[in-house]
Amino acid sequence: MDRLPDKKSTIGDLKLSVSDLPMLSCHYIQKGGLFAHPAIPMTNLIALLKSGLSTALTHFPPLAGRMVTDSEGYVYITCNDAGADFVYATAKHISVLDILAPTDVPDVVKEFFGFDRTVSYDGHFNPIMAVQVTELADGVFIGCAVNHAVTDGTSYWNFFNSFAEVCRGARKISRPPDFSRNSVIISSAVLKVPKGGPKVTFSTDEPLRERIFCFSRESILKLKAKANDRKYGDERGVNAAELLGKQSHDAWKGASEESSENMKMKIENWIRNAISKPQSTRTESAVEISSFQSLCALLWRCVTRARKLNSCKTTTFRLAVNCRHRLEPNLDPVYFGNAIQSIRNVALVGDLLSHDLRWCAEILNKNVQAHDDYKVRQTVADWESDPRCFPLGNFDGAMITMGSSPRFPMYDNDFGWGRPVAIRSGRANKFDGKISAFPGREGSGSVDLEVVLSPETMADLESDSEFMSFVALGTS
Repeated sequence: MDRLPDKKSTIGDLKLSVSDLPMLSCHYIQKGGLFAHPAIPMTNLIALLKSGLSTALTHFPPLAGRMVTDSEGYVYITCNDAGADFVYATAKHISVLDILAPTDVPDVVKEFFGFDRTVSYDGHFNPIMAVQVTELADGVFIGCAVNHAVTDGTSYWNFFNSFAEVCRGARKISRPPDFSRNSVIISSAVLKVPKGGPKVTFSTDEPLRERIFCFSRESILKLKAKANDRKYGDERGVNAAELLGKQSHDAWKGASEESSENMKMKIENWIRNAISKPQSTRTESAVEISSFQSLCALLWRCVTRARKLNSCKTTTFRLAVNCRHRLEPNLDPVYFGNAIQSIRNVALVGDLLSHDLRWCAEILNKNVQAHDDYKVRQTVADWESDPRCFPLGNFDGAMITMGSSPRFPMYDNDFGWGRPVAIRSGRANKFDGKISAFPGREGSGSVDLEVVLSPETMADLESDSEFMSFVALGTS
């Protein structure tokens, strides 16, 4: 059934950007939260969520709209208040433990989302969003499927948390989205699509295994120390640039975020320790590998090793980056839409496996640091010269694609009876080598990786001593 916004939209049509248009060939994003069962009747809960969704849609009119293509080929979101899908489903034979206990993510999770394997171009004919609430034996799963040409992860989680916020009774949402369309990513270039619309660029039928690997805060710190060639526990390893970067680039302000005073103290301590080190040491260790780059480097090396590739073959690690803070002037942190680009990192298999973790991490670090305002604009210009959909997939058997982010506030949503027990995703955009990074539920820098691989590669990864030495014990 459709849920309509409480109030009529006051914004006009929104043109798709050069970051939106390539996603027309991708599946709808499917993400959601697994919750304990609330202590209220299910009929009351459904009424609450329906009402909350209608209120949330008034703040996010594009999600209640439809796509249109004009006579010149430009694609828009018309905010016409056509509504979003709302589905209530039951799976009372499934418990929370049935979802969390297995080593691999069980197939039943894929049934918790609407628009299964729907291509985003179909937003011309279908709602842009569907919310599905699935009642379990002892829990509830709230899943959203949202058109990927309309939102990226930043916009998605802003909506999801705002939805939770209004369900808790908030009169105003804390992070109203920005719908401006006046930046360099709004282009006059036209993407020509084939008759019938674009199709996904990967097979949806290949056998796959999907598993969540958990990395504790301590494990991440040990990994970062290894990537930076220093002993674990060296307090001087806290890099001021990374701390400042996280503070300035992380748009999410919540109870779990460090206070500015605490951040200032850490930076002052780093400067004091850095000054006390010999000048030669400071110069040698000038390049600081971040925690996430360290984790990506580990994954790149270990998955490549598990694939048993020829040493002369080139392997590629694609990393999605947020461009909101990279553009000058910056886009608003709550800019609504896609504002992401893909960084392509390449290396010969033999080089990747014969060198240490730092060598691999430095490739990632160098390319991420280089993706500045000039590079973002260069990428926009390159697309404008050849408008095309984004090619997702593992085309040569040696590719890895990292999506999502451990910075997304996936556990900050509380619909009124507590935070999620876990975050899970649907079948969308999954292929051999697709990895998604989630924050760990305990916070404090822990990270969960949703890893999708061929069964043979997954089995070899599970027996890789380097990789498994960093995976948190007692988790899957």
